[in-house]
Amino acid sequence: MTAPEDTEGEIIPLPPEPIDEKPVHPRRENRMLAVQFLYSWDATHPEDLKLAIREFFATQPRKRDQYQFAESLITGAIEHSEAIDALITEYAQNWAFNRIAKVDLAVLRLALYELKYRRDIPPIVSINEALDIAAIYSHPDAKRFINGILDRFKATLTRPFRTAAPD
Repeated sequence: MTAPEDTEGEIIPLPPEPIDEKPVHPRRENRMLAVQFLYSWDATHPEDLKLAIREFFATQPRKRDQYQFAESLITGAIEHSEAIDALITEYAQNWAFNRIAKVDLAVLRLALYELKYRRDIPPIVSINEALDIAAIYSHPDAKRFINGILDRFKATLTRPFRTAAPD
């Protein structure tokens, strides 16, 4: 690939190629896509959720069946959004719900859905994934805010933190 020229004909250097960039784990990729969709959903609230999800995954590079985990997270988080938003309001000490950054809200909705409703996912995994995704998509200070909410909610759980809960 050749470097583009600026308006005066000088060569603009390309950014360096990533060195040893590790491929994203499929579950992380699915969570990232779930956060992206939840962010979009918050802005648009599409009337036909199934169609919106189908159209969203049609723009992704892999076959749709590779995004089943993301789709289950999206539909679950949206199905339980009222209860999850109530939890966010309860645990976001000294923060008005409408002041929370939309990307942080998407991360929180996903993580709290996993913590409250997905007993097959260890809580520590949900929290770590949320913090890592927040580091990618949000402001650096957002991790502390998100971790505070998730940690306060985690303290209410009655299941093991490091393993999936038995059925």
